[in-house]
Amino acid sequence: MGNTGDNILSETGLWSFGGDTPSKFNKHVSKSVPLYKEGHDLICGMAEFFVPQNGKVLHIGSSTGVLTNKVAKTLKKREAQVIGLEIEPNMIKEAKRMDNETNVEFINDDITTSEIGENCNNLVISYYTIQFIHPSMRQLVIEKIYKSLMWGGAFIMFEKVRGSDARFQDIFNCFYQDFKSKQGYSADEILEKQRSLKSILEPFSRQGNIDMLKRAKFVDIESILKYACFEGFLSIK
Repeated sequence: MGNTGDNILSETGLWSFGGDTPSKFNKHVSKSVPLYKEGHDLICGMAEFFVPQNGKVLHIGSSTGVLTNKVAKTLKKREAQVIGLEIEPNMIKEAKRMDNETNVEFINDDITTSEIGENCNNLVISYYTIQFIHPSMRQLVIEKIYKSLMWGGAFIMFEKVRGSDARFQDIFNCFYQDFKSKQGYSADEILEKQRSLKSILEPFSRQGNIDMLKRAKFVDIESILKYACFEGFLSIK
């Protein structure tokens, strides 16, 4: 078992968001993903375009609830309901320890099997979550999200993306290793994290994500943030 950084221990191919990871998650993820907090601000700003008075937001993979609460605070005067859907019970426990906004609710469930309704959400958010869903289930999840949106509603999805060819992928890999090194992670920690994510994290390319959104019947798709191998997509129903 190796240290993947910030004293999070994992074995090859066995990275988990459970165990004691939730208590260390916020620090770890903010150091591991470029423009992580800026992405939060971007999502909160975009939410104001799509969520009306008494609207509804679903945040898939809400983890410790930091982004969920930021969105809820942004939309509080509109009395919008914000639901955080999270598969890991320990993440839910960590989220409930926070001083949560009154318009937030957390649900422990799996997006691949849960019923999230149809034509009921104004906004669905996935912040670096779909990439952890097995590729065989990913298309079905995106289709479920599309059906859950009201007409004119939006799906905001941030993902780590693969390069469009081997050259770009090599550039992305080197860039990301340098980025993590500058965040204070050692070479051993970077390598252990890569090993722990084998078969757990399987990003699609930028075009692969767009194609998946189109197959789910999204037509209006725009990139709203791009930083090397990290990208945010805004899709409107």
